Amino acid sequence: MKIFIIGAGAVGKALAVSLYQEGKAVELIRGHLDDGTSYKEKITVELKDGPTLRAEITVSTLGTHSQLEGIVVLTNKSFGNKVLSEKLESKIGDSPLVLLQNGLGVEQPFLEKDFPEVFRCVLFMTSQNSGPSTISYKPVAPSPIGVIKQTKTTLGKIVNALDSPNFRFMAEKNIQRIIWKKAIANCVFNSICPLLEVDNGIFHRNKEVLAIAQRVVAECALIANKKGIDLGTSELEDQVLMISRMSDGQLISTLQDINNKRETEIDTLNFEIYRMAHAMNLSNKVKETRLLGELVKLKSELHRKNRS
Repeated sequence: MKIFIIGAGAVGKALAVSLYQEGKAVELIRGHLDDGTSYKEKITVELKDGPTLRAEITVSTLGTHSQLEGIVVLTNKSFGNKVLSEKLESKIGDSPLVLLQNGLGVEQPFLEKDFPEVFRCVLFMTSQNSGPSTISYKPVAPSPIGVIKQTKTTLGKIVNALDSPNFRFMAEKNIQRIIWKKAIANCVFNSICPLLEVDNGIFHRNKEVLAIAQRVVAECALIANKKGIDLGTSELEDQVLMISRMSDGQLISTLQDINNKRETEIDTLNFEIYRMAHAMNLSNKVKETRLLGELVKLKSELHRKNRS
């Protein structure tokens, strides 16, 4: 099956090149622009402690396609999912949709429109643009994929189609637990690091900053447990420290977005935790998580208003 990757950013490009290297039919689709253009882009992916990969990938927009027959993979920013669900509704048919996105509830727009097959993936890798058409990429562990809604396509078929030696995937039965665990870590990294304008390594280097992270973890874990997701604070704190050590020197995507005057995904992180807490009359239990989210949102808006 052909693989359409919507979102031509660092993650999408790294995945496209990795799939191309395995002889798979792949096309990048720009998620934020739909001008009907199509062109070839020579992309370089620099793997940390690994080979440099190069490929010429077709890059198009949704307007060039009447139907998307194959596997549709989303690597775009999740704040665009509502609009994207409307555009894809008439194009996707019964093709499976795989979301490679951070956050809680990012699949909801597609479920509301009754997309037949929806899968979620939690990415365990880091990537960022290091130059024109050049991506710096570091795989951390195989990224788990699980079923949100399924009609005929097996999870194994999805994993086999997307898996490659340089961008590994694995099947996961309990994907919701992993989604929550990663989302809580993102609530920490994607709020504290942008506000302090520091790299991910700050939590294992600075006890005072780690203490803030621990309070956010405790707030988010409370909501997770109320939603039936069994996560302990020790497990979550260990994950924050592990990610911090493994991505020392790496800038979190939200800080990159703010620096580049782009919208962030904070709505599906800190604000989604707050919305869930509010629905359970527990708003007062997530005060710090909410405040950090509000500050990130304000910082992002101020930077975009000052765009030259």
